[in-house]
Amino acid sequence: MARIVGVDIPNNKRGEVALTYIYGIGRSRASLILEEAGVDKDMKVQEWNDDQLAAIRTVIGNSFKVEGELRSEIQMNIKRLMDIGCYRGIRHRIGLPVRGQSTKNNARTRKGKRKTVANKKMATK
Repeated sequence: MARIVGVDIPNNKRGEVALTYIYGIGRSRASLILEEAGVDKDMKVQEWNDDQLAAIRTVIGNSFKVEGELRSEIQMNIKRLMDIGCYRGIRHRIGLPVRGQSTKNNARTRKGKRKTVANKKMATK
């Protein structure tokens, strides 16, 4: 297995797909990286030689924030929103959807498991 920025990428996949195993790299960015490194995107990872692997590593290292660096930047952005107390920060803090989704019926992923509330009992006459 080839190792790039601390991630083992699978040998039996095409380069374009294999690079997507790295956090922060999708299909379009992967093809851009391979083009810049001068590697054919249809070539499998096991067919890459050491020079091609080094070229890919340098392109990723120089051009993009990936893995831990990207994750920490995203967390810092969320923390900043929470600290300044803006609407999005408050939604993050209380664990509700941030981007305007309805919460009356859905939003179970953000809200968590249902908390059932018992019905109020009718007063006897």
